[in-house]
Amino acid sequence: MNSKEMEILYLLCSIFSTLLTSLLLSILLPFQTFLRRFRHSSSATALSPPVSLYQGTVWHQRRRPVHHSFHYNVRYALFDLDHSPHPPPDHLSADEARQITDTTGPILLLTIPPSVGYDQNPLSLYYCYDVEGSSRRLKKCIAEVTNTPWGERVSFIFNPESDLVAKALHVSPFMDMLGSWKIRASDPGDYLTVAISVHHPELGCYFTASLKAKKLGSLSEPDHSVFFWLMPHKVAVWIYWHALKLWWKNVRFVQHPRYTDPRYREEALMRDQKLQCCGTVVSNGENEHIQQRGTDQGNLADINSSNRWFKWRDAKWPWS
Repeated sequence: MNSKEMEILYLLCSIFSTLLTSLLLSILLPFQTFLRRFRHSSSATALSPPVSLYQGTVWHQRRRPVHHSFHYNVRYALFDLDHSPHPPPDHLSADEARQITDTTGPILLLTIPPSVGYDQNPLSLYYCYDVEGSSRRLKKCIAEVTNTPWGERVSFIFNPESDLVAKALHVSPFMDMLGSWKIRASDPGDYLTVAISVHHPELGCYFTASLKAKKLGSLSEPDHSVFFWLMPHKVAVWIYWHALKLWWKNVRFVQHPRYTDPRYREEALMRDQKLQCCGTVVSNGENEHIQQRGTDQGNLADINSSNRWFKWRDAKWPWS
């Protein structure tokens, strides 16, 4: 059995296992929710700080080699990592994020919490602030990009106003590793936006994705399980469904680079180093080009500096 057949088998087993686990935990969910609320209402201590809730729309559009677009509704939570006693697992702490970004202020995490035993987060964002007197300023963001179905992850720093980052993760079997991510994110308030486009040396700006969401209010943490019930599952269904559509449209299937180019991470670092010292994307509608810029940004030999930082997480079982 070759690697492709093994991955298909693992995928089917993973889907079946997730369905069984989620079904069982969904049956137990009303009882668990009641117990959480009862414990908090009977506790002498104050309720944990509320978490901001956002509801919005994710848009994807591919222009080449075929046109394909879709959108779906999504719900996100915005955690204040300095005050939330129960943030979602498997993420950075506030102190870790401050150390990585060299910031001094609050750290907010935008993510989809796990639901009934399943976690699916293509993109999570940390908003890292500096304190200036009595006000705060959004200085840096950290993106956590996780691929499906492998569960690999790359984390990196970017400038929220607009930044260009070399593609550092195999996020889709219908995209190669060439190109760069142009990314920007607004300071979350009553509304928030995140926009990403892929600039490819041959296909140009051929893919865009965006999140636009509105703040609904706040919710104490014990109630998250109801608000986000099956939200990660819905995201996964959309990913798999549109992957099938791309396959049906004869978009070229790209094997995971770990089988064909084990040094793809090192190559991504080198491409990002060149972007940092030599060029940036200038946009004019759908036509984008690389504009030269100076190299007065300090020593770029150390990729994991305050200027740029990457961290990878390997695939989990059974993909490892």
